[in-house]
Amino acid sequence: MTMQANPTKGEIIDLEKSYWDAMKSKDGGRTAELSAKTSLVTGAKGVMSIPKSKMSKMTEEGNWTLESYEFDDVEVTTPLPDLAIIAYTVKQRVKMDGKATTLYVADSSTWVRGSEGWECHAHSETLIADKHSRRALNALAEL
Repeated sequence: MTMQANPTKGEIIDLEKSYWDAMKSKDGGRTAELSAKTSLVTGAKGVMSIPKSKMSKMTEEGNWTLESYEFDDVEVTTPLPDLAIIAYTVKQRVKMDGKATTLYVADSSTWVRGSEGWECHAHSETLIADKHSRRALNALAEL
C-alpha cells in the first residue's frame, strides 16, 4: 500500500473553493461529488445529516443565490495524509428570497481522501460580526 503525501494548504483551499464555486453556480452534481455519502452540517438550522442526493437538490433548488465570497484568516491542518481540516472566515454576498445581504461567518470543513478522491464529511458555519466588530471583540477578550 502506497502512502500518499499530506496535501498542501493550497490544495485544501482549492478544494474548499471548488465547493463554494459549485454553490455559486448552483451545480448540485459538483457539490454532491465533493460531499461524502453522508455529510454532517452544523449552522443556524442546527445539526443536519445530509446524503449526497439531498446535497445536490439543496444546491440546485431554493430561493437563494451566492453572489460572491471572500476567504480570510484561513488555517489548514493535515493530521494524516488522507485527512484535512480547514477553518476560515468568509464574507459572502447572498440573495435570499430576492433580498441581497452580506454575511460574515466562520466556517470549517473536514475533508477525507478515499477511493473516490477528496470528500467533505463535515462542515460547520457560525455567523459572526463584521471584521471591525470582530477586532473590537478580540481586543476585549484579551483584557
